Amino acid sequence: MAGNAFTAGVKPGGLNSSTEIRILLCYLIKNAASPLTGEELEAALLNEALVNYFEFAACLSDLCEQGLVEKREDGYHILPKGREVADTLQDDVPLTVRECASRAVVRAQLKVQLEETPSGYLVHCSIEEGAAPLFQLTVAMPDKFSAKLAREQFIAHGDELYELLIGRLTQEE
Repeated sequence: MAGNAFTAGVKPGGLNSSTEIRILLCYLIKNAASPLTGEELEAALLNEALVNYFEFAACLSDLCEQGLVEKREDGYHILPKGREVADTLQDDVPLTVRECASRAVVRAQLKVQLEETPSGYLVHCSIEEGAAPLFQLTVAMPDKFSAKLAREQFIAHGDELYELLIGRLTQEE
């Protein structure tokens, strides 16, 4: 039995409808704190197997042609028609898919660098939005093994750490 090229690589529960993919893209671009690049959107959605690459690329191009989003030097920007689509139709995309995609977008914006020092390693962690850092954290680790472990954990859970920290910093006593 031959597979469908437009659903290949999409996990169960992912999106196979062009309409749902376009709505999800509008939702993500609208709700991002800063413009998302095509590479960030692609990495987020394909790494989670939420959409097929060919459908993703076609839908993103369609959104530009239809005047729902605009591609600029710093990334994609939502336009008024796209904002209306996102606000009106976001519930047509399952909540679990929207949440998974939103977390994946944050993970796609994670950057981690290791720096060797005389006393061990520094692990520089950041979540970037465009060219500006949204969140930065530097942790000193005693050896290369623990520095690599910290890097992997930040890549896997940096979005959760960011949400917890922001929630704690902004909650009223």
